[in-house]
Order: sequence, then C-alpha cells, then structure tokens
Amino acid sequence: MKTHGYCKLTVALTVMPALFVALALRGQPLLAQDTTTHFVKPLTGASGFRTWSIGLTGGALAPVAGIGGTNDYTQWMATLGYGAYIKYQVTHGLGFQLDYLGGTLQGNNSKVQSDGTYRVGPYSSFKTDLHWTGTLSAVYSFTNINWLWRRNILIPYVSLGAGMAGYAPTMTASSGETVAYKPGSEIHEFVVPVGAGCKFNVAPGINIDLGYKMYFLDADNLDGTERIPGHKDRFSYGYAGLEFALGPRSKPQLAADNPVYDLHRQMRQENEELRSRLMDETQAALDANKAKLAQVTALQEQIDKMKSDADGDGVSDYFDKCPNTPPGVKVDGSGCPLDTTPRVQTFQITEEDRRIVREAIQNLEFDFAKASIRPTSYPSLDRVAEILVNKHFSLKLAGHTDNVGSPSRNMRLSKDRAESVKAYLVSRGANPSRIEATGYGQTQPIASNRTADGRQKNRRVEFTLY
Repeated sequence: MKTHGYCKLTVALTVMPALFVALALRGQPLLAQDTTTHFVKPLTGASGFRTWSIGLTGGALAPVAGIGGTNDYTQWMATLGYGAYIKYQVTHGLGFQLDYLGGTLQGNNSKVQSDGTYRVGPYSSFKTDLHWTGTLSAVYSFTNINWLWRRNILIPYVSLGAGMAGYAPTMTASSGETVAYKPGSEIHEFVVPVGAGCKFNVAPGINIDLGYKMYFLDADNLDGTERIPGHKDRFSYGYAGLEFALGPRSKPQLAADNPVYDLHRQMRQENEELRSRLMDETQAALDANKAKLAQVTALQEQIDKMKSDADGDGVSDYFDKCPNTPPGVKVDGSGCPLDTTPRVQTFQITEEDRRIVREAIQNLEFDFAKASIRPTSYPSLDRVAEILVNKHFSLKLAGHTDNVGSPSRNMRLSKDRAESVKAYLVSRGANPSRIEATGYGQTQPIASNRTADGRQKNRRVEFTLY
C-alpha cells in the first residue's frame, strides 16, 4: 500500500493540472487582448515592457527526485512547502530568477524492498527542517515566439541554477528516541536546482505558475544518514503559484509578450497608415485641381471687374476702394473722396498742460482690487479730457501694480485700469484713436514692494502727453 504522504503528493499533482485545465476552459474572458496596454514596436528593446515580477508558490516537498530516485530511506513522504521569488526578464525567452524555498522533508523505512525485506538501519525515520533555500536560476521560456496565436496563453519553461540551502535533520530510532543530526547547528550546503513548468497567463501581468523542481545537494546530510559512500542527497518541490508583473499597467509583460504578433501588428498598422496616406494624397490632388479651377474663375471675374466702373468716378471697380462714390465728388487714385477738411491747428504742450496731467495722476483713485474709478477722480480727469479735445493732443496711459497677487492677475488689473481711464476720457469727448492704454502689471516698480508706502507708489497709472 502507498503511504499517506505519497497519497498527498499524488492528489496535489493531480489537482493542480485539473485546476489548470478548468481555468483554461472557463477563463476565456480573462484571455482577451488587453486594450489598456500600449503597443511596443519590435526591435525597440525592453524599455517598453514590464521586466520585473514577483511570485508566491506553495506545494509538495519530498526527499526524492525524478532523476536519481530516493535517498537513504525506502519510503518518502510528501510535506507542505512554500516559496517566493523575484524575477528579471532579459529577453522574451530568457530571465533570471532569485528563489526562496522553505518547509520540511520526511521519510522512513516502511516500504518493502524488491527482495521482500525491510531496510534495516540505526534509524527508522527522519524529519528535516528546511529553514531556507536561496538560489539564482536562469529561466528559459521556449514558446513565447508563437506563430499560431496573437497572445501567449501557455508558456512552458525550464530552469537551471545554483545556490545554498540551510537545514537541520532529526532522526528517530526504532526505540522511538529522537536524535538531532548536528545538535544546535544548521547545515549549509551548495545546491543545484533543475526545474520545468508552465505558466498560464490569466490576465495582463498575472500568471498562474505550475512547476516541478529537483534540488541536488553537494553532500549526504539531508536525511541524517549515509547509507552509500559518495552518495549525494536530493529533494524535489512540486508547486503551484501566482506571478505578478511589477511596473505600470500600461506596459505589457515581457515574459508573456508575443513578438511575432507584435511584428504582425506593426506591419498591419504601417499598411493602414500607407493606405490612409495614399487616400489623403489622392484627395489632396483632387482638391488642388478644384483650387486651380477656382483660381481661373476668380481671375476671369477680376478681369471683368477691371473693365467696369459702376460709380463713374474714373477708377475701375477692381482698384476702387470706395465704391458707390456720389457723382461729382473728387477722388484719389484708389477711388476714395479727397480730404477737403481744414487742417487742425497744432498746439504746443505747455507747463500748465503738464500740471493738469500731474494733478490727474495724483488724484486718480480706484476701488480696491478693481478697475472702477472713484468719483473723486472725475474733476481732474475732466480737465485732461478738455486739453485732449481742444488741443488734439495724444495720450499714452500705462497701468502698473505692486507685487501682491499673481503676475497674471496683476497684468490684467493694470490693463483694465488703463482702459477704464481711457473709457472715461472718451466719454468726455476725447478722440479714442489718440489714446493708447497699456498694462505692465508688476514688471516696472518705481519703489520697493517690501513696504506699504512703496507698494502704494507702485499702484499707479502714468499719463504721457504728446
């Protein structure tokens, strides 16, 4: 009869593939092409992919290996093992993986040998606490380049590595006495892991990991017994786990990417772009022909217009910038009436004019943080408007602020205040074409903004009469 440990391992190794097949048949929505990840063009390196991943595993540990058989006891027992790893993917097929493994290993001499007898030894069973196993392995995935499917669902792999293991065996004699192999110490030995497995890509960046690893030790200490001189122990780990890709979700996982599909997608995209460009060029040629026809039509209309003079002012309609001129009005070469108005008398700016402007600047006040002028400023501004109307002077208004508030807001406020002054002067009869309003914000202070008096001086509208 098979032992209880052997049954547990058999059930575990049977259930895991069954679970794997069930997920493959029922998990189709998870396998749809991920529309949230970006497309990475082939031959552009690994920078566009997620190359780091972590994994957690659990499964059955046994002091037996598919290559080399059992160790120094006739019956091995399956026990729970657990592990974790971090992996870096170098290319689509090659990656390097740092593994941790822990658990216990057990065996006994309860199995009948081929000659019908039981093995006799100083101990009837053993239990080894596998405190830790740390290994670095090269992992090669050999079906990433898939010519049949757009997305890799099944990713078989093999691995080979090296590392160290730390463990402590305990043996049980036939009398039931428990003996530690090396009391109070942990054995450290070189170990070579060889494995194979298959990953199932259930979602972007998430893989189910099913595998089997054999660990070959460099000595015969694992079970605390040396039955055959020169023999070296081994153990195995059958596991199932989950692997999670690290990095932005917008990037595809390099280990699950299919470069053949990427190449096909790029060729299809370039083909669509070429077709679209040809259609655009064809449409552009048609539009160009239509434009040339329109130019010919417009040229004919211009020729016809050059021959006509609808208002009879002696200037053809083509050059006439002032059509429908009344009969008898003298016009210039562009067909516009000649300016017969008397010239405005020219005045010089006097000291009195400058004084009026200075008083207007000193008396100018606005509502707080607004562009509205306070009524107390109206009389001074009225006198400035009178000068502009009577002497036809021009005026430049320059608005300024202190540095309180954001630069963009101060720029708008200074411009609005200058425009408010202009609007008031225009309302009093001034010519708007002779008034220029500009805002400079906080860019041209005349005093320090660190004091209240300095900020007061910087909040101003300057008048320049010319």
